[in-house]
This record gives sequence, C-alpha cells and structure tokens, in this order.
Amino acid sequence: MKYRIRVPIYEGPLDLLLYLIKKDEIDVCDIPIARITEQYLEYLELMQLLDLEIAGEFLVMAATLMHIKSRSLLPPEALPPEEEEEDPRGDLVSRLLEYQKYKEVAGFLGERETDRLKLFTHRPEAGEVGRETEYIEASIFDLISVFSKVLVKLPDETGQGVPEEEFTIEEKMGAVLEALKVRTQMLFTELLERMRSRNEVIATFLAVLELIRVKEIVVRQLAAFGDIYLVRVEKP
Repeated sequence: MKYRIRVPIYEGPLDLLLYLIKKDEIDVCDIPIARITEQYLEYLELMQLLDLEIAGEFLVMAATLMHIKSRSLLPPEALPPEEEEEDPRGDLVSRLLEYQKYKEVAGFLGERETDRLKLFTHRPEAGEVGRETEYIEASIFDLISVFSKVLVKLPDETGQGVPEEEFTIEEKMGAVLEALKVRTQMLFTELLERMRSRNEVIATFLAVLELIRVKEIVVRQLAAFGDIYLVRVEKP
C-alpha cells in the first residue's frame, strides 16, 4: 500500500527513549537495557510500517542500544581490562539526563505559550479537554502506542486471497474532520476502532498526523499516558 503523504517525525530517538522510560516508570540512571532495546525496536518497526520519514538518528540509536545490550551480556572476563568496571550505559545515561533538562525547560516555555492560546469558545463538559481544563499535548509516541493496540486486535488478512481495500489519506482526513463537525473532540481510540482493516487504520492514523501538521486538530491528554482526545481547532 502506497501513501501520497509522507509525514515527518519531529521528535528524535532520545524523545522515544525518554517516553519508554517514563511509561515504564524506570530510573534513567538504571535502565534495563534489554527491555528498553526491545521496546525501542518495536516502535521503530511500527514507524516503518507507517512509512514515516524516520531520521537516520533513529537507526543509529538502534545500533547503539544493540551494542550496549551485547556488551552488558558479556561476562567480565570477555571484556578488555579498561572496560571491566565501566557501565556500558554510561554515555547514554548522560545524554538522556542532559536532554531531559532541555525538555523540561522547553516544556515550561510551551506551557506559557499554551496559556495564551484561545482555541475554544465554550465551557467544556465533563470529560472534555478544553481551554479551561488542565491537559498535556500527546506525542507521536502516544499516538503510535494507541495505533499498536488497535492494530493487534484486527484479523491478519495476509495470505487469505482477499484483495485489500485501498484508502487515501486525503479521504480519511475529510472523514476525520466530518466526524469532528458533530462534536469538537473525540477519543483517538474510538476513531481507530471504527476501522475495519489494517489499511484503513494506517491511512486514518496518517490522516490524523497530517491534520495535526496543518493545524486543523490538536491531540491532548488529561494525564501522561492517558486517553488521547482529537480536538478540532476552532478558527476565527
């Protein structure tokens, strides 16, 4: 299946690693490298399935993680003398801690900017994510996590001899906007679970990314790793 729109990923490999670490409530200074490497590669595979424009840094980080994992599995006597006492995760942990500080500063500045945005003209009802509700912006990795959970529930249609229905991202963008005409927001899970095939889920996911890019919708959560709401941007 070929897509007409290629959506770039603005988050980098360190963002993905921090996301996985926070999601599993892991201490940055004590990363279980085997588990994190496995999860990182799973997300990378999903990003490739979606035909996203993955920067080379993601592949470099994958190689780095696998190298650290292989070193951590070696017995001490198999390592050169100068590396016997060295934690192979050291450089990675230092990079993550430095990047985490940068993200915290950027997040604070982003919150100040968000406070000034006036996107909504009505008071949100219970459960809505609006201007008067505390929220956080969902990341691409939050979206991919939901995508993965929906995808595994669908039947595997490969090898069944049934032609797969084709969907364009443009038509799915129109369908998402049409759904958000009736109500200004909806759960991302609810949208994807309406889809009947892998192709339709993938096309819808990419349509959502493109709508975010062109500022037709925003994606928000009431808490980290919580339900994701698609919210239509109300324009003047």
